[in-house]
Amino acid sequence: MSQSNGCTMSKERQESHKKMMMSPLAHSDTEVFSIIKKEKHKQIYGLELIASENFTSRAVLEAIGSCLTNKYSKGFPGQSYYYGGLEYNDELETLCQRRALETFGLDSQKWGVNVRPYSGSPANFAVYTAVVGPHGRIMGLDVPDGGHLSHGYMRNEKKISATSMFFETMPYKVNPETGYIDYDKLQENAQLFHPHLIIAGTTCYSRNLDYARLRQIADENGAYLMGDMAHIGGLVAAGVVPSPFEHCDLVTTTTHKSLRGCRGGLIFYRKGTRSVDSKGKETLYNLEFLINQAVFPGLQGGPHNNAIAGVAVALNQAMTPEFKAYQQQVLANCQALSSALIDLGYQIVTGGSDNHLILLDLRNKGTDGGQAEKVLQACAISCNKSNCLGAKSDSLPNGLRFGTPALTSRGLIEEDFKKVAEFIHRGIELNLEVQRSLDSKATLKEFLQALARGEKFQQQVAEIRAEVEAFAGQFPMPGLPEL
Repeated sequence: MSQSNGCTMSKERQESHKKMMMSPLAHSDTEVFSIIKKEKHKQIYGLELIASENFTSRAVLEAIGSCLTNKYSKGFPGQSYYYGGLEYNDELETLCQRRALETFGLDSQKWGVNVRPYSGSPANFAVYTAVVGPHGRIMGLDVPDGGHLSHGYMRNEKKISATSMFFETMPYKVNPETGYIDYDKLQENAQLFHPHLIIAGTTCYSRNLDYARLRQIADENGAYLMGDMAHIGGLVAAGVVPSPFEHCDLVTTTTHKSLRGCRGGLIFYRKGTRSVDSKGKETLYNLEFLINQAVFPGLQGGPHNNAIAGVAVALNQAMTPEFKAYQQQVLANCQALSSALIDLGYQIVTGGSDNHLILLDLRNKGTDGGQAEKVLQACAISCNKSNCLGAKSDSLPNGLRFGTPALTSRGLIEEDFKKVAEFIHRGIELNLEVQRSLDSKATLKEFLQALARGEKFQQQVAEIRAEVEAFAGQFPMPGLPEL
């Protein structure tokens, strides 16, 4: 290898290395750039109705793509663990913590927050590690009833979620007739199970939670109450749905859903007095130490400092009048979508929504969510299949979940969502047409083959897709122009 001025790398290699490090993505990696461009096109010209997704702002994207990606750190602000040069990371993390408390109107003497979790599920697992411990008992809403996998989930033959593997979990359920959470049965089962932690949180439930009732049940069992507001964090910040903070000991959230930030997680924990006995003796919370130790060094190494910057930017935006107006529009749009689908003959679980999502029950249409999801996807409409009341199998979901945050970020209002409902209806009608052409016992694979090979079906897909893309393309896309 040739050398120049005592340097192992040749001058030519130095120049090519410099070019590689300064070259934009479009030139540096055409394959990745091409995939991103295809995804960008899909987002612009499609209808994004997945309730857990949103379109974040340009400012957030710039923060997470900044030089903060380069800096590694451990330990908490002012407590360097291995690395030096953390003065700006410490400043950023402290700023993010302050904004998190301000966004949700919390007194720093009564609440603290850890902004380091990589996402919502790691945040939840950190809470379990901190306050429940191995094989401790947890109760959360069952996954088929609208709960999240990270709250625990198991079948007769297998434990699915790591929460159920490392902790003892018992689900609570919704009333199969109404679709509302059965708080009486939860109270009864809690008295038998004696949980250490009860989770007040959902991922596919369209109604507000009764936090006061959940607090009562937790107190009866000496349990902590944890609110998981991952889906509704932005709605809570705007004050348009009930807040979990009044009644919960701990609150977790992701930051990329209705809060409209980047991928990340937050853990809020109470400080000060937890209880006072009959003799006036106070019991204090010790959550700050336990939570911080569980996050680091318990479960994570260095934080993603660029993500913390993105979260801080999103929290700053969440305190604006514009953000509150946005969240009010999210609710109005969800009501409009729900009403329009009901008018078209569809059934909505619980009959409507208090938040940003609805669950469409397809049983009265004689089809399932797996087929409908695929047809809508072919028509440039993104949503996700989901179980409704009485679903017999995870592999045969009988509903679809729709959410309004993402399209509301693009500027759609109530009248636009009526048009969205019409597109959904046409897609499901096509789904039924394909289904009628097959044997009643046809598999999803056979259904998809019929959809792909039927000339008439493909023509209808192309017609709906063209109309959807023309409609969606009218609305601006937040973020960076090219990526």
